[in-house]
Amino acid sequence: MYGGGSIFEVKPGDTILNEDPIILAAFEARIARGEKIEPMDWMPALYRKQLIRMIEQHAHSEIIGALPEGAWITRAPGYKRKMAQLAKVQDEVGHAQLLYSAAETLGKTREEMMNDLLSGKSKYSNVFNYPTPTWADSTVISWLIDAGAIVNQLANAKGSYGPYCRALERICVEESFHLKYGHDAVVHLATGTPKQRQMIQEALNRWWKPIMMFFGPPDKISVHTEILMKWKLKMATNDECRQQFLDMYVPKLWEIGLTLPDPKLSKNETGTWEYTEPDWEEFKQVINGNGPCNAERLAVRRTAEEKGAWVRQALLRPEARYVQPLA
Repeated sequence: MYGGGSIFEVKPGDTILNEDPIILAAFEARIARGEKIEPMDWMPALYRKQLIRMIEQHAHSEIIGALPEGAWITRAPGYKRKMAQLAKVQDEVGHAQLLYSAAETLGKTREEMMNDLLSGKSKYSNVFNYPTPTWADSTVISWLIDAGAIVNQLANAKGSYGPYCRALERICVEESFHLKYGHDAVVHLATGTPKQRQMIQEALNRWWKPIMMFFGPPDKISVHTEILMKWKLKMATNDECRQQFLDMYVPKLWEIGLTLPDPKLSKNETGTWEYTEPDWEEFKQVINGNGPCNAERLAVRRTAEEKGAWVRQALLRPEARYVQPLA
């Protein structure tokens, strides 16, 4: 899972003015022709920097996003739901490993990325800083957050950087299974007892605002969209992804009898969805560490790092690569 909910800070060094114009033109021509850029190819410093941020934040979103769903593995209703939830969480962590590997091809080590996550320097998707108080909240994540992620990732899988695109292709295949699993779980509740219907409706009400924020701020205030689109690091803008998501999933939600907590939500005469803008100030606060669960998520991640330190140390000891069997 993943969303475009990331903020790129604009710094004085974020420019392409220092690049050789002839080499830069050749690079951009390759992208315009649809060629993939590979790790050993020349690339502008800003292209590399933006890529690292995008892939790293995507990886962090996967690994942190596993936490709110992971908390429901043992409490999922029934053996089959527990097993499916376990498999899904395992997949999400695997996605993070794929993405960290892709980011490493750009020169930033996994340790540096993890340190930046734990220190709060690197961001991850805003939605994972909201609580999941009921099983229904977990099912909403499984269906609608993964649905939003697929919208975003399918587009970016056609982008310009080879290792990231190949990782996204693999991830999208697995996310499609998550989508079906989440849809089944939500439909089960929405067509169940009155209490189950109430539970899923209340969860949807809680999650609608974070879902609308999931695709990132509106294009009109996104300062990097132009260059990211030009270099095909993003293949669709935040607003385009949000519109596509609404097109695909609002009818499905209405079809199973759920309502959405936005009286303005409707299509206008041009076929564009009108909706109430989320509180973008809240979005900035949450993604910058001031959400309801930011501290908890990072604390859990720090504990996992500390408890797993002995494994990493063991792997770095070549003499311990082969061990004598005990019997």
